[in-house]
Amino acid sequence: MILAIDSSIGTSVALADGDGRLLATAGETDHLSHAEVIGTLIRRVLDEADAAPADVSAVASGMGPGPFTGLRIGIAAARAFAVARGLPVIPVVSHDAVAAEFLESGVSRDLVVVTDARRREVAWSRYAAASGSRAPVRAVGPLLAARESFTVEDADRVDAVEVSAAHIALLAAMTLSGERASDADEPVYLRAPDVTLSTRKKVSQ
Repeated sequence: MILAIDSSIGTSVALADGDGRLLATAGETDHLSHAEVIGTLIRRVLDEADAAPADVSAVASGMGPGPFTGLRIGIAAARAFAVARGLPVIPVVSHDAVAAEFLESGVSRDLVVVTDARRREVAWSRYAAASGSRAPVRAVGPLLAARESFTVEDADRVDAVEVSAAHIALLAAMTLSGERASDADEPVYLRAPDVTLSTRKKVSQ
């Protein structure tokens, strides 16, 4: 089984079989409660699927783009679960999961996935319409753009308000089977955290 976790927007957790077929899913849209709900959501999907932590064979982690604080909570939870069980972590760019969900219905044009990056900015990625693969092919992104001036041409635009952990799990299954290349195991923050360590001033003698 694959346990998938994403906290790039809200918090989404899913449990799927080795082929990526969904067994259980749970989520919370509040983007300020990642730390409070993530443990409960993991337990919920395991209970719903009548599974135990020992039944999980891999952990899929949504890597963003997303705000620093929220995104790192989901990634830390995925890595902690994996370390505790001695399991591999499969990184998945969160925009790819959004694209996978929409490409299932078939599209004739490129797809641009857009998410709120705050500070009057959006994060965006562009995907090829016809790639010959079940997995979305990211042509550009993720990148940041000013919200008011960002426009999309010759493509279908999807303004995502959530990321499906079920599709994170599906893409992870494709990665494990060799159908899809692995994403980089690095969070996609797109900008530095709001809080930085202060530099201690030298005291003159």
